[in-house]
Amino acid sequence: MQQSIHRFSMTSRLRLFAAAACALGFFLAATVSAQPVVTTVDRERARTAGDEAGNWLLHGRTYDEQRFSPLSQINTDNVEQLSLAWYFETGTRRGLEASPIVVDGRMYTSGPWGVVFALDAKTGQQLWFYDPKVDKSRGFYACCDTVNRGVAVWGDKVYVATLDGRLVAINALSGQLEWQTQTFDLSQAYTITGAPRIIDGKVIIGNGGADFGVRGYVTAYDAESGKQLWRFYTVPGNPALGFESNALATAAKTWNGDWWTLGGGGTVWDSMSYDAELHQLYIGVGNGSPWNSYVRSPEGGDNLYLSSIVALNPDNGEYIWHYQTTPGERWDYTATQHMVLADLPINGETRSVIMQAPKNGFFYVIDRTNGEFISAEPYAKVNWASHIDPNTGRPVMTEVANYRDEPQFTLPSMVGAHNWHPMAYHPEHQLMYIPTIEQGFEFKANDEFANEGTLHTGVAMSMGRADPLLFKAVQKATHIGSIVAWDPVAQTERWRVDFDKPWSMSLLATAGNLLFQGSHDGWLKAYRADTGELVWQSLTQIAAIAPPVTYTVDGEQYIAIMAGWGGFMGMMGADSVQHTASKGRVLAFKIGGEATLPPLTERPIMPPAPPLTASESALDDGAQLYATHCGRCHGPAVQGGGLVPDLRYMTEQTHQLFDVIVLGGLYADKGMVSFNEVLSESDTHLIHQYVVSEIQAHHAMMADPDWWNELKLWFYEKLIRFSAG
Repeated sequence: MQQSIHRFSMTSRLRLFAAAACALGFFLAATVSAQPVVTTVDRERARTAGDEAGNWLLHGRTYDEQRFSPLSQINTDNVEQLSLAWYFETGTRRGLEASPIVVDGRMYTSGPWGVVFALDAKTGQQLWFYDPKVDKSRGFYACCDTVNRGVAVWGDKVYVATLDGRLVAINALSGQLEWQTQTFDLSQAYTITGAPRIIDGKVIIGNGGADFGVRGYVTAYDAESGKQLWRFYTVPGNPALGFESNALATAAKTWNGDWWTLGGGGTVWDSMSYDAELHQLYIGVGNGSPWNSYVRSPEGGDNLYLSSIVALNPDNGEYIWHYQTTPGERWDYTATQHMVLADLPINGETRSVIMQAPKNGFFYVIDRTNGEFISAEPYAKVNWASHIDPNTGRPVMTEVANYRDEPQFTLPSMVGAHNWHPMAYHPEHQLMYIPTIEQGFEFKANDEFANEGTLHTGVAMSMGRADPLLFKAVQKATHIGSIVAWDPVAQTERWRVDFDKPWSMSLLATAGNLLFQGSHDGWLKAYRADTGELVWQSLTQIAAIAPPVTYTVDGEQYIAIMAGWGGFMGMMGADSVQHTASKGRVLAFKIGGEATLPPLTERPIMPPAPPLTASESALDDGAQLYATHCGRCHGPAVQGGGLVPDLRYMTEQTHQLFDVIVLGGLYADKGMVSFNEVLSESDTHLIHQYVVSEIQAHHAMMADPDWWNELKLWFYEKLIRFSAG
């Protein structure tokens, strides 16, 4: 009996174990299957990305970078039902500018420094997180925040370029590092903020740093191994060392002086596009180093290939053709802005064109087969040139273009009439939607630019403490952001939406006759693509400057965007973020979404400022030192834009530790490097006194019933007198 019971119990246990194992296996299988399966992206899939309406496989959805989706489930008839489906907290207070990649239900996107998030595109659940652990001191060389504009996917890997110049391949399933390669010399002031592009297994990436005296180039690496395959320099180096290509030997004839000792510039820090049929890669080339061409190339010259669209053979990096938008560039008028490919009816003939709205204020239509100029007209206020000569394709410059001897108030400013924020093209309406800026800046040559500090602009800067009301009329006239719906065939504006701030965000167009854009004041908005009528908006709680994307999961269309204030304008002040969430997030919307955002927290009370002991002249000296060494990160109004610590909120202890922080490098691990090689104790004292004076000014304005208007005028006065590259 005992033996029988024992046998039964053993049998029962085995059965129970088997049943439990089966259940566990089912549970594990269900858990694994609940996560989207990793699917690969190859040459054919990338080239036909336009056929996959439910995915967002490439940076601009397709190689042509149109940022147009054929999805129409969300449209003008039901967009009012669009609401939040999920959100994901990124945990960062720096700028978010990435364009998420969505592959069969898996979303890959990046944040500051080059961190990468893998998310479930249906629920927002984090699948993995990769941190490249960038040395935060590298942020010193990031002119416009430590942002990252996105990743690329190829095979079973996710690729990102880090701020410190590493190209990194990550396993798409596990988030583990596969390989990494250093793309630039760390002893030079390069950074990377752009997204890589991948063509036929070649990962292509440029870099930034032209404002700090570097020489630009773009490089291709093997997607499997990270091995360098080719490199194309955008400006010639020292002629005594020979030129890397015939294209650079030709370019050198348009330079003079000892430009190579100053770097030359021409970094490819953002936009690229690709024509698979022509097999041409198009890169946008940046500004000169220094900006001041009178120093860089004293006897003039076009200075190729600055501010140019350059076509390359992606197999070997060989030059095919170029078109220069701003010959002899001297205003930071980069041509790194979004480049869009389309086929347009031009004078009764269908032309294969590339379109760009670079910083200089003119909208260009160029034949992308050979670089032939077709047309160009101003899409914003321009006074440095009267027009583009239709016969030569060159700008006809006005007297404002010459700032060698006299200051010239110039439109656009160094920020440009269009900055990095991607445009969108709607093929049905044949309209390009341009996020435009109307902002002026007073340029004056500074031949002693080497003495101005870290930025190699060659333009005189001032951080004076003048009455802000003096600038009221100028700011009211020129600080405007807009969406401009542009007809690229007629080269005319169809409609526009104006904003009260000089920054217009990235765009997405859809077949639902909708145009989506984030805003300064913490909203995602939808406009009718045909008329510009605002038809929907939803609170994001923080400025959304990144490009929206759209995709489907299980038959439902989503609109997703990374929301996080930052970049150049974010570092210039807290004007746009005074009411918002402190950290960025990813948000996804769908028809009938049921998620809600957490409530905002109250901002702490600004501590009192310590006593001010410096004279007015000493404060002016402190203002100039601050502008040279501190303002690029902490902003012209000591606010930091919400990205770095707001100096107005320094505690009594922080004031006491000011020298230890600035000279001793107390917070070096947080990106606040020591300035002991360029500042003395007396310099630091003057800077601290200037900061204290600004804190006192903030307190005084807040005590005034009309303080907010005064603060905006004060902030704009600072901005127009200060350049951060």
